[in-house]
Amino acid sequence: MYQVTKLHYHTLSKVLDVYFEDGSYYCLKAEYLRTHSPSAEVQGHTPAQKQLVLNKQSVSIKAIEPIGHYAARLIFDDGHESGLFSWQYLHTIATQHDKLWQEYLDAVEKHHAKKDSVPIKFVP
Repeated sequence: MYQVTKLHYHTLSKVLDVYFEDGSYYCLKAEYLRTHSPSAEVQGHTPAQKQLVLNKQSVSIKAIEPIGHYAARLIFDDGHESGLFSWQYLHTIATQHDKLWQEYLDAVEKHHAKKDSVPIKFVP
């Protein structure tokens, strides 16, 4: 079990510093946290229902609410506030940042490629 000892949000850089009791810490951008929110709205109720969250490059965190001794609710300036970021979830997305971020970027690229392509059928 991972325990967070401190959360510090930098409003100008839009980066959340997450400190764990083992001395490790991670810097996570608000965009990454918003696109990887643990909420059902983003994650869906099954892996097949996961939603691709787009255009959050300028999103910021406007408030952080502690939830007991196990999580925090991040309230984003786009109105999203339903995700409870447990310490375990924060540790997972922090330690797997590079992999998860690349998967997200690949999904965004695939989405845009599909959106930009228009099948044309030529009739002789």
